[in-house]
Amino acid sequence: MRIVVGSDHAGFDLKEEVKAFLTRENHEVLDVGTHSKDPVDYPDYAEAIGKALRENRAERGILLCGSGVGASMAANRIHGVRAGLCHDTYSAHQGVEHDNMNVLVLGGRVVGIELARELIHAFVHASFTGEGRHLRRLAKMTALENRLRSLQVFGQSVWLDYIRRSLITSGELRRLIDDDGLRGVTSNPAIFEKAIAGSADYRNVFETPEARTMDAKTLYEKIVVRDIQDAADALRPVYDETSKRDGYVSLEVSPFLAHDTAGTIDEARRLWQTVGHDNLMIKIPATARGIPAIHQLISEGINVNVTLLFSREVYEQVVEAYIAGLEKFATRGGNLKRVASVASFFISRIDTAIDTLIAARLQAAMTPKEENLLRSLTGKVAIANARLTYQRYLELFSGPRWQTLSSRGAQTQRLLWASTSAKNPNYRDVIYVEELIGPDTVNTIPLATFEAFRDHGRPRASLTEDIESAYDTMEALAEAGVSLKKVADTLLAEGVQLFSDAFGKLLTAVKKQSREAGTGKINRMTYQLPEPMAVAVKDTLAEWSAQEKVRRLWGRDASLWTGKDEARWLGWLGIANDQLAHIQRLTRIAEIARNTGFSHVLLLGMGGSSLCSEVMKQIFGTISGFPELYVLDSTDPAQVKAYEEKVDLKNTLFIVSSKSGSTLETNIFKQYFFDRVAQIVGLKEAGKRFIAITDPGSRMQQVAESDGFRHVFFGWPNIGGRYSALSDFGLVPAAIMGVDVVKFLDRTEEMVYACMPSVPIEENPGVMLGAILGVAAGKFGRDKATIITSPGIYDLGAWLEQMLAGSTGKAGKGLIPVDREIPGKPDVYGNDRLFVYLRLGLAPDAAQDELIEALERAGHPVIRIAIDDPYDLGEEFFRWEIATAVTGSIIGINPFDQPDVEASKIATRKLASEYEKDGTLPPETPIFTGEGINLYTDERNTDSLRTVMKGNRTLAGYLRAHLSRFNTSDYFALLAYLEMNKAHEQQLQAIRKDVRDAGRIATCMGFGPRFLHSTGQAFKGGPNTGVFLQITCDDAVDVPVPGQKYTFGVIKAAQARSDFQALLERSRRALRVHLGSDVSAGLATLQKAITAALIP
Repeated sequence: MRIVVGSDHAGFDLKEEVKAFLTRENHEVLDVGTHSKDPVDYPDYAEAIGKALRENRAERGILLCGSGVGASMAANRIHGVRAGLCHDTYSAHQGVEHDNMNVLVLGGRVVGIELARELIHAFVHASFTGEGRHLRRLAKMTALENRLRSLQVFGQSVWLDYIRRSLITSGELRRLIDDDGLRGVTSNPAIFEKAIAGSADYRNVFETPEARTMDAKTLYEKIVVRDIQDAADALRPVYDETSKRDGYVSLEVSPFLAHDTAGTIDEARRLWQTVGHDNLMIKIPATARGIPAIHQLISEGINVNVTLLFSREVYEQVVEAYIAGLEKFATRGGNLKRVASVASFFISRIDTAIDTLIAARLQAAMTPKEENLLRSLTGKVAIANARLTYQRYLELFSGPRWQTLSSRGAQTQRLLWASTSAKNPNYRDVIYVEELIGPDTVNTIPLATFEAFRDHGRPRASLTEDIESAYDTMEALAEAGVSLKKVADTLLAEGVQLFSDAFGKLLTAVKKQSREAGTGKINRMTYQLPEPMAVAVKDTLAEWSAQEKVRRLWGRDASLWTGKDEARWLGWLGIANDQLAHIQRLTRIAEIARNTGFSHVLLLGMGGSSLCSEVMKQIFGTISGFPELYVLDSTDPAQVKAYEEKVDLKNTLFIVSSKSGSTLETNIFKQYFFDRVAQIVGLKEAGKRFIAITDPGSRMQQVAESDGFRHVFFGWPNIGGRYSALSDFGLVPAAIMGVDVVKFLDRTEEMVYACMPSVPIEENPGVMLGAILGVAAGKFGRDKATIITSPGIYDLGAWLEQMLAGSTGKAGKGLIPVDREIPGKPDVYGNDRLFVYLRLGLAPDAAQDELIEALERAGHPVIRIAIDDPYDLGEEFFRWEIATAVTGSIIGINPFDQPDVEASKIATRKLASEYEKDGTLPPETPIFTGEGINLYTDERNTDSLRTVMKGNRTLAGYLRAHLSRFNTSDYFALLAYLEMNKAHEQQLQAIRKDVRDAGRIATCMGFGPRFLHSTGQAFKGGPNTGVFLQITCDDAVDVPVPGQKYTFGVIKAAQARSDFQALLERSRRALRVHLGSDVSAGLATLQKAITAALIP
């Protein structure tokens, strides 16, 4: 046995005697020191022993210090070391047999040579039993250090489905290998396309003169070959340590050759020669024409990663091609030890396809038995199929034929689980890792799933569990009339097409970048900051880089924020990739909506569940050939009726959008419109005009299933409402209204790749933006983020407003976003402003350009973001999500909760419940009545106002007193519980402008109750710098809620009261103005009084 020994000075004498004993026992000894009695530090020798074991230079180690205690503690902090301090022979052999101990620690001042010999003899002659209970405990112990590394205990290798230049140059790949036990990397055209199109990773290649003369494919290969070679070099130690079992990098032949055997062979040979690394695998699809190519290439000693496997039948053909290829290679005298192959079996795509078929059949299920059978298959088929395929693997790589090859050093063609990110929110996000863990397998994991498993994976030996149930699942599938073969054939064809499309986009991106010298295409951001702020931002970025905070963000490290539950809310990091991988769901519902003849779509929701859809509608408009989308997010009775009148109820598809399923407003919207539609088409037909978007297991899911909704789409429980724009909450309505969601997500992915941890921090657009926002607010008091958008993307500001306010405004901190404020000259803005200008390149506004230039000249901090066209909106959604998370970390808050929003919701429900019992809301007493207006506030605010008024108790007097309470860097907020229409907005905007211009005060405005779910959080939980004017009214016409005593008007009033009370409870300076039923006249009176109040 090869044994590495090491000691400090206190263990030196015993180490020398141990070496002599081991040599006499015919063991090969590697001595890593110390080599004298001069004082040294034992951790250095613990590290040296660990390195020797990791590099496979030794099988076990013996470490000594004076007592053995310190050396043992140090050794057990090293990856791959399982050290035990022993003083008896039972512990020395049992530690190996049960715990796979690989380092024996001895105390040089405690143990004599005779006992040391006995301990060593017991240690080196013991073997790990590998029994289930011991394996399970060893995996759990390894998981305490790193859950990804624990997979190795079960014989599974972790590969990463991701590669790009900055992953290598940043040292991130090396870290993944060293820290996480990464053992391989796979690539595909989509990954390279996003890295090339969305970053400056390859600028040095594109800037060369020859790049402009090369065709796109040649230039692509120049790029990719360098990355593959460098990644292979980084993985070479793994390749050597594992005796060529791991350490591979995969490179794909052109997907355009998927049905060309000769072409595939020629290109594979060329790539193999060009890369020139033994630890390369050539990736080839398992098509009918691809399988003969696999056989030929293996027979030539070329490593192959067989991709796009979905069925056991095709898998068996691939295994035959591999074994026959090895046999042919052996007859030529080839060295079988150096040939490797994996069979990439795709997992989640199978469940997505089967689950879609099941959902369609459930709509037509005739009996409870049929329904139960179908439901029993949901989410089961992919794992069952994989487990049975593994059973077939065990059979195929056994018996005389294989043993002949194995005896000559041949490796089995391991099954590699691919497409292992969960695409269904009903499933754990790491289900396709957790349920497929077993010996001699590989799991190539996408980056987001990789990080998720490290954070909360539950490793166990799962691959061979309950095989009988797997057979039962496949039998039930056949009984349900679903042909897995047909599904697999379709998935193979779709997979080839997807890879071909991605390869085409990749070549287009390469060609474009060669013209633009590799600058990257993502929405460009520039900024001009005052010098002290610029220095502070630079320092913050340096801190983030030194402490690896971007990596920690992607790694779901809650300590980056408050250390509470933040890790639970980061599912949005990988959602764009997941959506693209299973895009058929979205394109299918779009076709259904289009072909069913719906003229309108009415989305019923609030806050994050609806705001993205409203932005998309306002910016994209009505798309020819698709139904027109409307969004109802107000309980104002006039607004409810207005939307009812806009649509043809009989030909409208209703989207009920509620993450929790318990949102009061959304529930009563559904009650009202479902009742109205049922009156027209009947109860049975009404459900076919409704779909739901909600989290799995919510009350809304139950309602939807009970009422026979056409479809239920699911949100991800680990994505909060504000961060759900790229989930089904945002993309299902977008697809139905006709947005090309494939194009939209493709663009988005470029921003995702640009924001990844391997990108240099100063080039990371999301982190840069977040650092500026956080530093400006936290260190310079520039917390009024003033949003200016080109007219063509005007409504994007509303989404940005809710993202910033809802995420950062809490614990007395945060940004106060200012959206839709009428532009003014630089001198009307205070020193609390930070300006963000989102400029649409297709239709810029000259006056806005001039304003921004003037603001920069005046010394205000300005961020400019250039947006090419509306399909770039997804890039902004993701950029601002990253930026907000970064800002939250810098200012020290949890950017994913909304504690003060929840407080208002609870108070509203309480008032609604009381109304259901009593039929009235609690009475209120105004502090002033006159000019058709009532004023309300609490005793504290009343005393404060009357102290200033000095007897002038008129409407203008109260307003003058209220508006005199501004301090430097305060802001003014108009909270209007009125119908949101153009006329009301114009009147309110005029009031905003007057207040701003009179005192250089930042102003906000929101229509209630919709703002409750966005800026409402910052108003209550953020800095106490707001002066609030709430506006309510008598409803000219009310609308009943079916099955309830309360009406929409009552709910709106309850929301306004709860909102106002929450402000007062938080010691806010707040005054409520109650108008009559003639809202326009009331607003005119209010505006006149405010104008008078502002006169010095």
